[in-house]
Amino acid sequence: MIIHQPTADGLPPHPTVPFRIDAATRRVSIDARNPAFFQDPYPAFEAIRAEMPRFFWEEYGLWCFVNADDVHALFRDKRFGREILHLATREELGLPEVPERLKPFTDVDKLSMLDREPPAHTRLRTLVNRAFVSRQVERLRPRIADLANELIDRFEGAGEVDLIEAFATPIPVIVIAEMLGVPTSRAGDLLDWSHKMVAMYQFGRTRATEDAAVAAVQDFVAYLKEVVAERRKAPADDLVSTLIAAEEQGDRLTEDELIATIILLLNAGHEATVHAIGNGVKAILETGLDPAAIFATEDSVAATSEECLRFDPPLHFFSRYALEDLDYAGISLKKGDSVGLVLGAANRDPARYVDAARFDPDRPALAHFGFGGGIHFCIGAPLARLELQVALPILFSRLPGLRIASPPSYRDSYHFHGLEALHLAW
Repeated sequence: MIIHQPTADGLPPHPTVPFRIDAATRRVSIDARNPAFFQDPYPAFEAIRAEMPRFFWEEYGLWCFVNADDVHALFRDKRFGREILHLATREELGLPEVPERLKPFTDVDKLSMLDREPPAHTRLRTLVNRAFVSRQVERLRPRIADLANELIDRFEGAGEVDLIEAFATPIPVIVIAEMLGVPTSRAGDLLDWSHKMVAMYQFGRTRATEDAAVAAVQDFVAYLKEVVAERRKAPADDLVSTLIAAEEQGDRLTEDELIATIILLLNAGHEATVHAIGNGVKAILETGLDPAAIFATEDSVAATSEECLRFDPPLHFFSRYALEDLDYAGISLKKGDSVGLVLGAANRDPARYVDAARFDPDRPALAHFGFGGGIHFCIGAPLARLELQVALPILFSRLPGLRIASPPSYRDSYHFHGLEALHLAW
C-alpha cells in the first residue's frame, strides 16, 4: 500500500512523500532519489517508526533501524563491524568480485580507518587521534574566527549571499587543509575530488558516478604522493609530516595507508561540516529564534550547535556488517549481511527527545547521533563542534536581519543530507 498521509497520533499529513509499508513482512519501499523524500525524509521515517521501528528497506536490501535505543546498541555491538573481508572471502559471502575498473577506488577506500576493524582500526586511529583531541583543536579557535570574519568581509556589502558557497564550504576545507599541511590554493581540486568520491556512497549511483570517482581518486592519490614526497624532504609542523614520521618508524603505517588516511581526513574533515553549518543556519532562521539569545553565552552557543547537529544532521545513514550469524531483536542475520542505522531518524526519536521534531536549543542535553557512535565515533567531532561554535555566532552577529531569500533545496544525495545552496539576504 502506498502511504500518502500518515495517520499515527501526532504525525502531520505529508501527502507528497510516497512509500510503501508491508506490515506483515516488515518490508518498506522508499525511493531515496525521489525529491519528496530527500528534501524532507523525517515524516516518512516517523510514519514507519509508528508501524515498525525495525524494517527491511527494499531498495537498499538490508534491515534498518530508526529508534535511538537500537542505533545506540548496534553502534556498540561487537558482533557488527565496518569490515567483513578479514573474516570471509567474497566467494563465501556470495559477494561479486570488484570490477577491475573500480579497483583504483576500492584499493584506497578499503584502507580507510572508517572501514577497518580492530586491530587495524585501532592502530590507524591512534596515529591521528592526538591532533583532534579537544585541547589541540581549541588552539584553532582564533584562526577559525579570523577566517569567518574574512569571508563575511567579502560579501557583507552585497546584501545577499549563497552561504554554502561563500561561507559554509571555505571554513572547514581551509581549516583541515592547513592542519594537514596541504596548500589551500588547491582547495578547489580538493573539493572536486571529494565530492566525486563521496558520490560513490550515495543510493543509486551510476556508471558515470563510478567513472568520475575513479578518476578523482587517481588524481587525488597522484597529488598527495607529491605532497608526501615534499614533506619527506622538508618536514613541517603539520599532520602529514606527523603521519610520515609514523610511517617511517616501521610497520605502524604503510605508504598506501598514509595516502588513504590523508584522503579520509580531507574528505571527512570538511564534507559533513559544510552541511552542518548550512542545515544549522537554515533551522535557526526558519524557527525565528533570537540569535542574541541563543548565542548569549558559551553554554548557549554549545547547546545551539548540538541542537543543529541533532535536529538536521549532515549524515543520515551508516551501515555495518554482521560479523557472524546472529539474531538481533528477532531478526536473523547471516555473516556478511548489512544493516542500516538511520541516524537522522534516531535523532528525532520521540522516546528519547521531547517534541523531537522541534528545533529547541534549550532542550535537556542528551547525546545525539550526529557524529555516529562506538569505535567509529567521528574522530573530527571536536573540530566540527568548534567550527560551528565559532562560525555561527560571528555570522549572526555580523549580519543582523539575516533571512532566507529563497526556498532552500537539499541535494539529491541521501544518505548525506545537505543543501545545494542557501540564499540569504540582510
